[in-house]
Amino acid sequence: MKIAIVTGASSGMGREAVFQIGDRFPGIDEVWVAARREERLRELAGKAAPEDGGEQRWPGACIPARVRCFAVDLTDPAGRDKIGAALREEKPEVKILVNAAGFGVTGPAGSQPETAECGMVRLNCEALCAVTGMVLPYMGRNSRILQFASAAAFLPQPDFAIYAASKAFVLRYSRALGMELKNRGICVTAVCPGPVKTEFLDIARQGQEIPGYKKLVMADPKKVVKKAIRDSMAGRPVSVYGITMKLFMIAAKILPHGLILEVMERL
Repeated sequence: MKIAIVTGASSGMGREAVFQIGDRFPGIDEVWVAARREERLRELAGKAAPEDGGEQRWPGACIPARVRCFAVDLTDPAGRDKIGAALREEKPEVKILVNAAGFGVTGPAGSQPETAECGMVRLNCEALCAVTGMVLPYMGRNSRILQFASAAAFLPQPDFAIYAASKAFVLRYSRALGMELKNRGICVTAVCPGPVKTEFLDIARQGQEIPGYKKLVMADPKKVVKKAIRDSMAGRPVSVYGITMKLFMIAAKILPHGLILEVMERL
């Protein structure tokens, strides 16, 4: 059995990845989806086409593979092991792993509860590494891993310090992992979008107004995921959507970070 695994599948780019994987990879038998919100996952599973060709449960159902739900907290080892137990029992061939689970909270360091600040590290870094390590034994040649980082990975960001640092970890881990797995024929792509129209910003900003420059470069999650999958198929180690974010990445490589941060603060 060939499967895809998508974390953070209850919303945003993780949810979008489920639809696009089902649409672009007809050889996938099942998509295993993981997130905390069970009702969101059940709704997503309802959009899968029925195996018997009967009436679709939801109008416009468009996931041609079976969807298996794991309503788990990925920061909890016991929650992650529910996926691990299913892997050990089923022994599937994992063709695609999408680590899209993550969150961020803005504000000066120390201004948020410890559960939020340390939670970003546990989910964005620890859980991503744990899931990747758990799934790797079931991946073979021509398999793909998409690790959702962020353009925030390109330089430190005051008032978003922990989130940006966690995504810098994801980017560097993914680049190194891609080199390690090259001889196994497994492609690893770090996905580094800028601001995306998802629930993420509502949670991250906590009701604060989104800065004007972020509104100008806000991206459509469908387009971000589409490019990420296309870049993965092309074997690219990093996927950056939009000319503005590509220029931002280049600037972060060649200009002093202090100068860029001054400009961002003024904007």
